[in-house]
Formats: sequence, C-alpha cells, structure tokens
Amino acid sequence: MGLLTDNRSGQNALIEFIIKRHNILCYLLYLGGISLFLVLAHESLNNKTYFSENALLPGLVNNEFRDENLAMSYHEELLEEQKKYPTGIPYAWLLAKFSQIGLDTYTHNFTLHYPLADGRSFRGKNVYAILRAPRAASTEALVLSTPYRPPNSAHQTTAASIALMLSFAKFCKQQKYWAKDIIFLIVEHEQLGMQAWLESYLGIERTKTSALNSGMLIGRAGAIQAAINLEFHSEKIGYIDIKIEGLNGQLPNLDLVNLAERISTMERIRHTFKQRSQNIKTDSFNKWFHSFETLISMVLSLATGVPTGNHGLFHRYGIEAITLQGFPREGNQNYATFYTQGRLLEGIFRSLNNLIEKFHQSYFFYLLPSLNRFVSIGTYIGSLIAFTAALLVKALALWLQIRDKPEEIGLLKSNNEPSSTSKQNSISTPEIIKIGTIMLLTHALGIIFMNIPSFLTRALGQHNLNTEQSLYYGFCGISLFTLVVPFICRLEDEKSAIVLNIIALLEFATALTAIGSHNFSLGFLIGAMYVPWILLISPISKSSIKTALQIIIWLICHPFLIMSAIVMVYTYVMFPEENFKDVVNRGIFATQQALVFTIVDSLIYGNWLFNVVTAIFVPTWMSFYCMFYYQVKNVDNKVKKE
Repeated sequence: MGLLTDNRSGQNALIEFIIKRHNILCYLLYLGGISLFLVLAHESLNNKTYFSENALLPGLVNNEFRDENLAMSYHEELLEEQKKYPTGIPYAWLLAKFSQIGLDTYTHNFTLHYPLADGRSFRGKNVYAILRAPRAASTEALVLSTPYRPPNSAHQTTAASIALMLSFAKFCKQQKYWAKDIIFLIVEHEQLGMQAWLESYLGIERTKTSALNSGMLIGRAGAIQAAINLEFHSEKIGYIDIKIEGLNGQLPNLDLVNLAERISTMERIRHTFKQRSQNIKTDSFNKWFHSFETLISMVLSLATGVPTGNHGLFHRYGIEAITLQGFPREGNQNYATFYTQGRLLEGIFRSLNNLIEKFHQSYFFYLLPSLNRFVSIGTYIGSLIAFTAALLVKALALWLQIRDKPEEIGLLKSNNEPSSTSKQNSISTPEIIKIGTIMLLTHALGIIFMNIPSFLTRALGQHNLNTEQSLYYGFCGISLFTLVVPFICRLEDEKSAIVLNIIALLEFATALTAIGSHNFSLGFLIGAMYVPWILLISPISKSSIKTALQIIIWLICHPFLIMSAIVMVYTYVMFPEENFKDVVNRGIFATQQALVFTIVDSLIYGNWLFNVVTAIFVPTWMSFYCMFYYQVKNVDNKVKKE
C-alpha cells in the first residue's frame, strides 16, 4: 500500500540522480550552450538570406539617376560654405538649396539640459524638407537622413552625403511615380538631433524634468515606414558598410538589410558588414572562423545597447532603418562615384515605394555571420536556454537536498547529539524575516544606485572633481559599500544560506531569460561570464580555505570590476606599444568615460544597460555574496571552540 500512497514513489531514482550528479549536469548544460553558440557560424546551422516581402521587387526597374555632375557641384559649394561655419551648420544655404528644388522646407530647434550637471544646456537645429507624393495623400513616408558634421568635428565628414542627398532630392522631384512622401533630413549633433526630431515628429511627450526638450515641428508628412541614414565620406567610395544594430539590441526587419545588400550587388558596389567582406574562404575551418568573427563582432555590438548610427533610434518606434556608411577608396581599388551612389539610393527607394504595408513578414530577431547568411532566433536561443537550465537544475538540486537529504549537507546533527529532525530541517521565523530583509535591502540599494548619478556629480563636483571623476570615485565607493551588506543582516544557519542561494539562482535565471528574449547578445554574454562561477560557489563548505577562495572569486566577479577589466583589456589591445603604467592610466580614464556615456545614454536615449546592471545584477550579486557569511561565522565559531 505504500506504493499507492507515497506520491514520491517511482521518483526516487531521478531525485537521487539530480542530488548526486547535478554539478556535472549543470556544467554539461553550460558547455552545451557555449558549444551551440560556437557552431552557429557553420553553414549547417544558418540559412541563406531571402526576401519574404515580394512587393519590394528589388532591381526590377530601369534606374534613371544621371545627376552625378549636379552632386559634384553641390559638394564643391558645400565645402566652400563650410569654411564660413567651422563649428556650426549652414542653415541658410541648405534651406535655399531645398527651396530651389521645390520642396517644403523647415527647421527644427531642440535643447538638451545636460542631466549630470545643473545649468549646462546645448542647443541645436535640424533642417528637413518634404517631397509630397504626387500619387497619394501623404499617408505614408520614407526618410533619407544624414548627420551634419562641421569641419572641426572629430568624426569623418559627411559633406558628400549632403551633396548626394540634394541631387537625389532634385531627381525625385522630377518623377511622378512616388506613392509615399520622402523626407530629406539633416540633423545636428548626431544622435541627439535625430532623437529630438523623432520625438517631435511622432508626438512623444516628455515630462518637464526631462533632459531633452524636443521642440515643435511645423511640417509633417505621412507615417514613416522606413529610413535610410547616409554617412558617405567622399565623392569616390571604396566600399559601403551596412550598419543595422539599434538601441537596446533592436534590429531592422531582415528584408530591409537584404534589400540594401541586393541593390549594392547589382550596382557592383563593394559592401561589407562590420567592415568585413563576404566570406570567400574555401578551407572549412577558415570559413567557419571568418563567419564566427563577424558573428561575435555583431553580438558584442548588440550587447552594449548603443546604436551604430542614427538609424538605431528609429527601431523603438516600429520604423525599419539602416545606415549606409561609405569609406573613401584606398590605393587603386575600384570605387563608386556619385553616379553609382545615386543609382543605389534610387533602387532602394523605388523598392520601398512598392510596399503596400509595413514590414512584417521577415525576421526581426537574427544574427548575421555574413550579409548573405543569417541565424534565426529559433536556433541561437538554445544557447541561452542551456545557461538558464543549468541555474534551474542547481536550484532544484539544492531544494531537493534540504527537503529529502538534509543529512548529506550537514543540516542534521549526528545521532549522539540530542536533536529533533523536524526542528533542524526547518527555518525559524527570524531567519525567514532575515532572508526577506536581505532581498529587500539589496534591491532597494540597486534602485538607489540606478538613480544616484546626478547626486554624485553635484555632491562631488563641489570638491573640484569633473563629471567623469565624480561618477568613477562615487561608484568605487558604492562598490565598497556593497561589501558591507552581509554584516547588516547576517544569516544564522546553513539552511537559510541555501534558501537564499536558491532564490538568487532563480532570480538570475529569470533575469537572463527576460533580458535575452529582447537582447539575446546581452543576456548571452552575461550568462557566459557569470554562470560557471555561480555554479561553482556554494553556501555549504567545511573548509575555511575553500570558503575564502569562493569569496575571492565572487569579489572578482563584481560588476564594477568586470566593467573595469573589460575596458582595461580593450585599452591594452588598442595600445600594445605603451608601457604598463600608461596603459593603466589610459584604461582608468577610458573606464570613467565609458561610465559617463552609459549613464547619459540611459537618461537621454533610454539605453537600459546601466539600469539592468544596477537594478538587477548588482542586487543579485549582493544576494549571492550574503550567503557566504554564514560560512565565515560558522568557521569562526569552530575555531573558538577548538
């Protein structure tokens, strides 16, 4: 009858296996996730790109763009005009040229109140013109944009992009087949100007305390369906790099990427992705390695959440966009003139003009080992699932241990000591309160850390520290403060530490799943860095040396130290000729700047990398850290008794 009444009968073998072999199973899952990611670049696990939206009809028209000389004339005039405005944008000249073409021309003013310092403001002005569709009622629109860069800009010039835009605008004005409005947009201050223009165009309302005052737009066109951002640096382009990564890891519809790649091929313009040419290797290993380098480069870029161009700000509003960056030719290589560049734009925009509905059929979640091959989410998500599965298996094993096998982890006293099993195998009310207090305290601190940058800059700025130094030294102090948390609320017994470990494992697994479903690259990289160490640490240890070693390992895994180490390694790779001291100094300065940029991106553009780290992963790190200090206390007590 016991077999009929015991609800765990038949499950003992599985429970025994999980309890005894969970470490091996967890590491196998982790290695399986890493292995799956490594082989994604192999052609057997990715597919050749194709068009899902047949209405695009790429390349099925005779291109008619012939205004190469006009573009060259605009370019020469603009270079002369720029000499009068070394630090600003020649509004009058641009407005005059658009007006002469016969377009509706407008300006757009915006203001940024720097969020990390009181009283500092930056003003900018965008210029845009609208070609009204002769065959429709301004219900839909396309955007052709480019950032304006004055002669003293640290970035490469975009004068050639503006000249090409003007000549293409004049060409479009002469055609009668346009069914969508075309907006020609020139933005100041790079992504800041684009963000302000998009918010104004789409009617996004910000609060009075927002850093960016987007201003008002006088002229509007139809609902924007797609956008092409130009960054051509010369009249003669050696190759075009197609940029697709957007804010917070968002990507454009794959059909738009395929369209740019297909038209570039038809016009015989050399094109790259991540500035890497198409894979032409014949050797199997070299072919895989070339594709993997491209794939990992895309993953690293997506993980930062920073757009690779102005196009990346369109994606959050459901607008598909890419950037075409043209680099000057080098040596005697083939090049594309304004004539070929204009034909490229004509082919792309005439295909987009054929759309009768928004992009929806192709992929929005994908990775590219090259421009003509892709990995779908159904394939690559398995590596992240393997990471989370490893965490869940360990959490399950710990729970089964304290429920079914408490004696194996020292939760029960020996037979010689008078003790009740039920008493030893339960958590007292004070300990439950302590566990809840630790979780509440760590997450409350995370929220405080997320909102403290402005306070740090004001408080430390009074001691003659600039913004970079204020934030860097402030977060150094915050990181040291996180080490004190275990002493504020200290656990008393092993089972409480195990329960805290289980909760932290479940939270970390949930965070990886939630983040990875939106930005796989960020979730994967965090999992790849942290999961093996999380699987290694344990609240149960009979050796003080092992306990100390686990604490040291987890201290090295502090998010602030991980960020600093990544920047230091990157600095060493970029400047290998410098001595150790110079590399360290340069690395510290680069870390300060990276921290500032991450916070500013969060406050202005909505990049949530900083928010995720401070509000989720720092509290989770503290939760794991707190569980060690039962061990420290336990070891101290044993030493005293001896």
